[in-house]
Amino acid sequence: MGSGSSRCPSLRKVCADHCGGINWLSLSPDARLLLTASEDDTARLWRTSDLQCYKVLQGHENYITHCHLENEAAFTCSADHTLRKWDVRTGQCTAVYRGHTSIVNKNRLLVAKGHLFSGSYDRTARCWSMDVGRQLQEFRGHRNCVLVLAHFSSGDVLGESESDSEQSKDFLVTGSTDCAIKIWMVTTGRCYQTLRGHTGAILCLVLDAPSKALYSGSTDYTICRWNIITGQKVKVFQEHQGTVICLELANKHLYSGSADRTVKCWQADSGECIRTYKAHKHNISIIKYSDGILFTGSGDACARAFDTKTGVLKRVFQGHTFIINCIEIHKRFLYTASHDGTLRIWDLQGVFERSKKHLRKEKRVKGRKSQKGSLTRIGNNKVGSVRDSDCQQHEASSQAEQETLDLV
Repeated sequence: MGSGSSRCPSLRKVCADHCGGINWLSLSPDARLLLTASEDDTARLWRTSDLQCYKVLQGHENYITHCHLENEAAFTCSADHTLRKWDVRTGQCTAVYRGHTSIVNKNRLLVAKGHLFSGSYDRTARCWSMDVGRQLQEFRGHRNCVLVLAHFSSGDVLGESESDSEQSKDFLVTGSTDCAIKIWMVTTGRCYQTLRGHTGAILCLVLDAPSKALYSGSTDYTICRWNIITGQKVKVFQEHQGTVICLELANKHLYSGSADRTVKCWQADSGECIRTYKAHKHNISIIKYSDGILFTGSGDACARAFDTKTGVLKRVFQGHTFIINCIEIHKRFLYTASHDGTLRIWDLQGVFERSKKHLRKEKRVKGRKSQKGSLTRIGNNKVGSVRDSDCQQHEASSQAEQETLDLV
């Protein structure tokens, strides 16, 4: 174990127990534990209270590509073609999931609705019983490896009032290097929609279920917004000059990290690019939003914190010697995992604090907008301002979307 150095005063601890690069990092829902997955064929469990590694998870026969942590169980997937479930108290492997015939790689492990989902270089995605490790469904249809997964239910999309006609249905979304996105019925394994429009591999997916929207980032430098019910491509975001590597959705804004060394902030609905965050010296590998701050990890071995509203770079976290693969934020601590084999913990004191001058200015602007808005509402206070045709169009659209799901 190491400790912070004078090079970066916010560095609290360096955990260098792994003997290979760390590919992923996962924080438990109750924030008590951290799980790291490494090139050294092991995963490690850490307590956030004292930042000590208390269990080493051994059993995989090749490097671990991805991991996911629940409060009582840990899940890992590996280049040995398997997934494993572990007891977080004992560190014992409780289930091995066998069936894939190639690497189950990074960003291809998903836990949802009591099921475990995985995607592989073998061109398939699979659904597993979490308890016994039995394969429940295979999703076959892509012409190349499955890179990313997402999950939603019809109830998430339509809402209770619109989906109460029958039991909610579960759907799996897969993105592949074949440039296609597929939406599958979980219970039957049948492909419900194939979304075509990208000309490069799909590297990242983000769902906004209440808005019926799916966002996809690709090696073709673009982001597409899709209607997940109709499969229609609604919008193309195309200001990046490099591969779109990662996406994050927060407060009706979409953030995208790219190989062009920038992060962009977009209006999720309109697709308008409203801000570009620069300062990176290499590709953006990971982004995460927390309380008005956007955290980024980069191939330049640095993590950064930006104020999302002003674009101001608040802090640079220096110390890693290789690409940062994953970041987590808990309370006022930042956890970064790197291909240099270390887990680093940083103190975020001061990062979330905005200057008093900026806050006073923001309040004055809000006050003026509020007064102007009140006068506008008084001047435009007309009965029946919403046209009947608009209401009928919205009702027809909702009915069509419900009928589309009913046909699945």
